[in-house]
Amino acid sequence: MNILHTSDWHLGRMLYDKRRDHEFSAFLTWLLETLQKEVIDVLIVAGDIFDTSAPSHQAQALYYRFLCQVATTCCRHVIIVAGNHDSPTFINAPKELLHALDIHVVGQASTAETHQDEVLVLKDEHGVAELIVCAVPYLRDRDVRVAQPGESTDDKAKKTVLGIQQHYEQVAAVAQQKNAALAKPVPLVATGHLFAAGGKTLSDDGVRDLYVGTLAHISADLFPPCFDYVALGHLHVPQRVANNDLIRYSGSPIPMGFGEAKQQKSVCKVHFDQNLKAQVSLIPVPTFQRLVRISGDWDHITQQLATLRQDSNHNESIWVEIIYTSQRLMPDLREQIDALTQESQIEVLRIQNQALAPTALTQSHEQESLDQLSEMDVFQRCLEAHDIDASQRTELVSAFNEILHDALDTTPTTST
Repeated sequence: MNILHTSDWHLGRMLYDKRRDHEFSAFLTWLLETLQKEVIDVLIVAGDIFDTSAPSHQAQALYYRFLCQVATTCCRHVIIVAGNHDSPTFINAPKELLHALDIHVVGQASTAETHQDEVLVLKDEHGVAELIVCAVPYLRDRDVRVAQPGESTDDKAKKTVLGIQQHYEQVAAVAQQKNAALAKPVPLVATGHLFAAGGKTLSDDGVRDLYVGTLAHISADLFPPCFDYVALGHLHVPQRVANNDLIRYSGSPIPMGFGEAKQQKSVCKVHFDQNLKAQVSLIPVPTFQRLVRISGDWDHITQQLATLRQDSNHNESIWVEIIYTSQRLMPDLREQIDALTQESQIEVLRIQNQALAPTALTQSHEQESLDQLSEMDVFQRCLEAHDIDASQRTELVSAFNEILHDALDTTPTTST
């Protein structure tokens, strides 16, 4: 059996106001071809299918067109779980219709203690069970703990981790019971959309903390040992968890920002042999839109732009981010760069002129601009600017983090 694990498509995501539908379309076309070429039986998408809870019509069209097309390939089953960017109700809305195409969607955690809805027994063309998937979506705070008045940040974090652990233990127990009832045991696979302890992120990948505080990052030993493979989503850098080949983030299939421009994107192919042993290999994803970040003084920027013009072909679009690091003032930096890139395939999406950076940032944070800071970074700077006593900061940060989490976790309702 062959499984393909991918995640974090973020359909509809833009890059500095540039639409990226052509990239997403090219990736999904490549993915369809890869399913056929690699003879994939099961496709797993571990969350963040869309970039927002209210995806655009173009993003929805890409998604549903792909699902219709994948039904015509050799891939027998598709498992899709919601991530923190996805709307659970939106993901679940066509559930019954998609089930007829052997496409299984899980938008939110089951309210039943047994979590039966998250444990899927997949069958082959002869009706024989071939795989059990514990399709666990992003577990929201309300899914794993009950808030109590007067709780400290540490108490909340510990209860969150315990709640996530208990959830996986419960779905694992159901999966093992179903497996024991089969004539022949099959592999057990789990999904997850969370932040594993020690996971790698990048500065502009859009990844945010999922739970209040940073203590709720999940360690690898949280997952029950009965799982033969754990397919994770949320982090955009392809990586193993705790050096375990069988607990992995597939990473995002296209760069989410210029910080990922040099990163080789990939999807994970998991092959199970007759002894239910898993072998994992990475399939590199092609580059569908070239991104280049140029950082340096004016001479370096000029040289790099000239090299790009010389090396590029007339059919290749190149999106560029320029960070001017010299302290020599160049108020006409944009005009000079436009003159160097005119009549070329180079399109400069963003110019950061650090020589003109706001004083509040340059005093102690020379390498930063406002769009590089998270909400928590800005709040911390406000505390510093107003000389808030250190003894008060812990509770203020905890309260702000909880408010921020609730705001980001709110799914818009649709009026009728």
